Amino acid sequence: MSKVIVVGTLAFDTIETPFGKVERVIGGSAPFASLAAKTKDVECAIISIVGGDFPKSYLDILISKKIDISEVQIIQDGKSFFWSGKYHENMNKRDTLETQLNVLSIFDPKIPKNFTNPNILVLGNLDPNVQLSVVSQFEKKPKFIMLDTMNFWMDNSLESLKEVIKKVDLICINDEEVIQLSGCNNLDKGVKTILEMGPKYIIMKRGEYGASVYSSSNKFDCKSFPVDNVIDPTGAGDSFAGSFAGYLAKSKNYDFNSISNALIYANAIASFSVEKFGVENMLDLKKNEIDERINYIKKHNL
Repeated sequence: MSKVIVVGTLAFDTIETPFGKVERVIGGSAPFASLAAKTKDVECAIISIVGGDFPKSYLDILISKKIDISEVQIIQDGKSFFWSGKYHENMNKRDTLETQLNVLSIFDPKIPKNFTNPNILVLGNLDPNVQLSVVSQFEKKPKFIMLDTMNFWMDNSLESLKEVIKKVDLICINDEEVIQLSGCNNLDKGVKTILEMGPKYIIMKRGEYGASVYSSSNKFDCKSFPVDNVIDPTGAGDSFAGSFAGYLAKSKNYDFNSISNALIYANAIASFSVEKFGVENMLDLKKNEIDERINYIKKHNL
C-alpha cells in the first residue's frame, strides 16, 4: 500500500470565530494533514512531539483512523505546543493571540521504522532545520517531497529554507509569499525564480479563490468549492496538503496531469474542513459527498 509521512505539529488550539469559540481542541498541522491523506486508501504516519499534558483521547482519534503515531514523541514533563487565534468578521483575517512553542522547541524528529521508503513526504510548516533533519535521515529519497512554509521562516531562516527548497519536488505557498521568497514584484517572474531554486512544481494558494499549480512549462488554475458557512478556516491549508499527498500517493504518478487532478481533490477536501471547528468534520467524510464536490469543481473550472 502507498505510504505518506506527515511531519508537523500536534497542538492545543483555542479558536474564536464569529460563530463561536473552542478551547484546547486537537490542532496543529499533523492531525488535519493526516486525516485528509487518509481519505484515500493509503498508509499514513505522523512525525511530531507533544507534552505529557496531551490527552490520550486526542491520540486515540488518530489511532482510530489507523494513523501511525509511533514517532509522536511524548515528553512527559513537558507542555504541548499551544496556539490561540481570533478570526475577523469576514473570516479572511485572523489575529494570533498567543503562541507557546513548549516541547516543539526541542523537537528532534525520527522516521517511523515502517515508513523508511514512503511515496510522499509532507514537510509541514516547521523550522527549516527540522525539515532538513528529516530529509537527511532517508537513505533513499522519498518518491515525492512536498514542502509547506510561510513568511515567518522567510524572515528568520531564509538560508536554511533555501536548502530545503533545493531538495523538494513541490512547494506550497500563497501569493504574498511568492513575492517575498522570490524578491520579485511580478507573480509570474516570482514563480519562475522559485522554480529555478529546485522544485519541479509550485502551488500558489489564493484562499477562497482556489489555487494554481505551476511547472516550468505548464500552469493549471483550480477554483475552490464555494462553502456556504465557513465556521473555522484554521485547518484548511493542512487539509489541502494532506489530501493532495494522499491523492498523489494513491496514483503513484507525479506528472503534471496527476498534479492537476490532485489539486482538484485537495480543494474539495479542504472545503469540508472549514465547515466545523477543529478536525470534527474530517472524521467521517463520505465518498459520495467528496465526489459531488470534485464534480462541482471540475464543472466550474472549464
